Amino acid sequence: MKSDLLLFIGRNRMFEKLFKLKSKGSNVKTEIIAGVTTFLTMAYILGVNPGMLASTGMNFQSVFLATAIASGVASIIMGLLANYPVGLAPGMGVNAFFTYTVCMTFKYTWQEALAAVLISGVIFLIISVTGVRKAIINSIPKNMKLAIGAGIGFFIAFIGLKNAGIVVADPSTYVAMGNLTNPTVILACFGLIVTVALLCKKVNAAVFYGMIITAVVGVVAGMFGVSGMPALPTGIVSFDFSMPTFGACFEGISSLFSKPSFIMVIFTFLFIDFFDTAGTLVAVGNKIGLVNDNGEMENIEKALVADSVGTCVGAVCGTSTVTSFVESGSGVAAGGRTGLTACTTGVLFFLSILFMPLLTVVNSIQVGELFLSPVTSAPLIIVGVLMAQQLKEIEWDDISVAVAAFTTVITMVLTYSISNGIAVGFVFYVVSKVFSGKAKEINPITWVLLVIFLIYLILL
Repeated sequence: MKSDLLLFIGRNRMFEKLFKLKSKGSNVKTEIIAGVTTFLTMAYILGVNPGMLASTGMNFQSVFLATAIASGVASIIMGLLANYPVGLAPGMGVNAFFTYTVCMTFKYTWQEALAAVLISGVIFLIISVTGVRKAIINSIPKNMKLAIGAGIGFFIAFIGLKNAGIVVADPSTYVAMGNLTNPTVILACFGLIVTVALLCKKVNAAVFYGMIITAVVGVVAGMFGVSGMPALPTGIVSFDFSMPTFGACFEGISSLFSKPSFIMVIFTFLFIDFFDTAGTLVAVGNKIGLVNDNGEMENIEKALVADSVGTCVGAVCGTSTVTSFVESGSGVAAGGRTGLTACTTGVLFFLSILFMPLLTVVNSIQVGELFLSPVTSAPLIIVGVLMAQQLKEIEWDDISVAVAAFTTVITMVLTYSISNGIAVGFVFYVVSKVFSGKAKEINPITWVLLVIFLIYLILL
């Protein structure tokens, strides 16, 4: 008993030394719950990413392993190096660009596409170490940081509504209300109501408990055994551990440079990762108080290095660009404030290799052509609500700020892209400042970013 107590005290001291829990107003239990919450809201990538990249001819199980390993490594590095509660994994959007644009439209082999990802990651790492990335992110005006954070809130809330089946695609109006009488949609709505109720009652880790309750109700109701879902596994592991994608990026380097569009492809990978990461870190940083009065972020250079290393590891293992996930906001909503949250998320990604069949069962349900995630949709919607609160701090009475902030948010949601929202918002920020006679408020780096954003939008 005494030895167990000493061991417990020793571990707590170790965590305190590594993550500064007390100064961040947190504790080990809260951080672990937050890490689990973040993982559960990110876990869909373990199925979605391999499924998408398999369309290029890549081996599904190999990409799954690459996704889990790269996510685990990057998240743990983020936690230990930067002490940020941010999970990392192959990004949605950039994996679609990898598959449907680079491989299917430009006719790159998947090995060449991985080589482009690796090169973009190395460039990222270089500009992160030299401080260029930090300078760019810290140069973003405070109002734009707030708009980006709020925009990401709307963006992930939209993802949550879509994953719940509450909002569906429509050929006439683009989006429409889903079938609210469908049992899966009802379960998602139930989860949302439960989570809101727990939040209103100020229950700690309300988001996490909301997911657990929703999952239990779904299992009891037999909803995770519907047509299209795999049967519960008879064993924990049901696949081999071979990785034919490992190191394949090096095979594609020589032929990559023979492609006329290789510079544009590398630039696009670089751009999307850079500004998706910037947006996520700014949003999370604003929420947990990492942004000072001058709009600068604590330990931002270390967070950027972690992100860069994640992309390099992912490319070598065999997956598309690894980036900071906006879903990390769910862990923050559950109380996560330090890198222990990210480390917990990373460890769970490694453990997911053993529990892949079980994770698939409780993660999504097929309804017609749709794959819905009733358990994890509510946290995304709630996180959107919490992050949207940043809108109140924007100087809406200044029209040059209001136009830029609004276009950032609306473009991010309607084009389903964080990077597009940031690009369009920055263009309108500069235009509005110039025609308002406030061009002097625009710093030199913002002018450079304007040129980069215009090139990006033209080549999009």
